[in-house]
Amino acid sequence: MDAVKRVQVAADVLSEFLEVAIHCILHCRGVYPQGVFGRRKKYNVPVQVCLHPDVDQYITNVATSIRAMLLDGAVERVVVVITAPDSLPLERFVFDIDQTNQTSNRPGREDSYLLHLEQSLRALLLKLNVSDALLKPLPSGCSWTVHVHTKESAATKLEERLADKDFTWVEAEEDQQHVTDPQLIPMKSLSSNLFKVQLYAEESGKKT
Repeated sequence: MDAVKRVQVAADVLSEFLEVAIHCILHCRGVYPQGVFGRRKKYNVPVQVCLHPDVDQYITNVATSIRAMLLDGAVERVVVVITAPDSLPLERFVFDIDQTNQTSNRPGREDSYLLHLEQSLRALLLKLNVSDALLKPLPSGCSWTVHVHTKESAATKLEERLADKDFTWVEAEEDQQHVTDPQLIPMKSLSSNLFKVQLYAEESGKKT
């Protein structure tokens, strides 16, 4: 697999995983009623996907945009932020991403390697599926958003890539980027020759 192909594969795999992970977080944390989710299978594990068309399309748009940034090697961190009704951040699910780990597979090893990668992604999803047991309950009426931490050059390139699409990103306000009195909950890490991912959650100590 040449360098260009590795970047494309990494972007495809990561963006697809993040799309599923967002659905998983929304379900596990009860952001929406259980009845709007449907069971699907990904990486050979059952996952819950939000069936509301607007929510589903929004998550798809987020993943598509992240893929564009991954192709440029510009993504450093993706964060799913759950906020209280007063917009105070209560939880942050943080995916630290390192794309500098891209190395070649030996000829004929791609299939076995991708199988191993699928197993690692499955382990990340399984950890997200039990996140409810690691965190305190959320109040009703919470909302959510996604923050993408990028290299400075990425913003302009993304605007150009998405110029003809009805989807935009805006810079997050400073008070939306942190939780108050954060409690760190380590969750799972993944290391491959396409990328590394470190997953952890931050929970506000002010959550009641």
